[in-house]
Amino acid sequence: MAVPKTPRTRSAVAGAAIAAAFVTLAAAPATAAPDGAPADAIKISLPAPTGGHRIGTVALHLVDRSRSDSLRPSQPYRELMVSLWYPARKAADLPLAPQMPPLAAADVDTDTAADLGVKPGQVDWAATMTHARVGAPVAATAGGLPVVLYSPGLDGPRALGTVLVEELASRGYLVVTVDHTYQPDQVEFPGGRLEKGRLPQSPDEKEWAKLIKVLLDTRTADMEFVLDQLGRVDRGQNPDAEHRTLPSGLRGALDLSRVGMFGHSFGGATAAQLLHDDRRVDAGINMDGSLYGSVTDTGVTRPFLQMASNGSTRDGVHGWKSFWERSTGWKREARFTGTEHLSFCDLQAMVPPIAAELKDLPATEFIGTIDPKRSIAAQRAYVTAFFDLHLRGRRTHLFDAPSKEYPEVKLVP
Repeated sequence: MAVPKTPRTRSAVAGAAIAAAFVTLAAAPATAAPDGAPADAIKISLPAPTGGHRIGTVALHLVDRSRSDSLRPSQPYRELMVSLWYPARKAADLPLAPQMPPLAAADVDTDTAADLGVKPGQVDWAATMTHARVGAPVAATAGGLPVVLYSPGLDGPRALGTVLVEELASRGYLVVTVDHTYQPDQVEFPGGRLEKGRLPQSPDEKEWAKLIKVLLDTRTADMEFVLDQLGRVDRGQNPDAEHRTLPSGLRGALDLSRVGMFGHSFGGATAAQLLHDDRRVDAGINMDGSLYGSVTDTGVTRPFLQMASNGSTRDGVHGWKSFWERSTGWKREARFTGTEHLSFCDLQAMVPPIAAELKDLPATEFIGTIDPKRSIAAQRAYVTAFFDLHLRGRRTHLFDAPSKEYPEVKLVP
């Protein structure tokens, strides 16, 4: 599985210049998946969401022709893959969506699974299913759905947010997950096309500082464009580049007057910057990401939650201290004891069953010592409570004092 990285975990050794990276680091698009995984490959199940709604999902291919691609200058447009997750009507005849589409899963197996110390063929990445029915009709009882955007870690796919995203959808939100093309290790597009990541592997400090601005500006623009397209969806239009059929009931189902965003790692930095830049966004969550951009100098005036791993502090993580001191809106910092940086994505659920079979896998280095089920339950509780409070006006006690329900979570004054 791709392991999302941040500048504080990437090696900063001398390497290729950014300009060279923009031009030369792409691999040829893949067009076919290899044969299936071995019969004895490890299969992974994700924990079911706990909300009261069934859920549906649909993938959209979006093309922004107003700008060129920062990591592929020869391409005079920017294209994204996104997924909508939402409360759905019963649709048992429709298939469950896989966590990852087949080409992406195959590329994880042959390429990025090595980041976890997993060899090709040891895990059947394509076998992991979500709990969402593909194209299921939107639940008629859902009403106007508050909208939440999700952005993954720097080179991680949108698929790694599935556990938290499904939880929100099951509780009445429309959640949009975004692949920021050429930043993740792989993005699968319709028609059997796989676009590989174009990030430089070993930039020096100066190169990395320049690249961070390019990547953050790109992600922020991606999210603003996605919000524009959601407006089209709500008006009954279809922004999908292939004009594939959208689920019935989407028209008029979105409440774009209530919008939040959350993200892991660099996705959390994107959430902070978007909250700063776009008045359409009402509240944001950073899950253990270093912060960059102008927001570190100004802070934000709207609600923001910092979710910290065990070793993350305001003095130790880039941008946290200045952001915190200059933010004047509702703000909380919650530290999840026993966690590591990668606890805040689906690896919290996926690493334990792999480690149970591959005994030499250093699981605690990736996801910490916290009980995985407790970690997931606490993350679901705090993310849901935050958006319930600030997008729905539902009171919660979780941010007022230490919780007896979730003693793993410490509120940092």
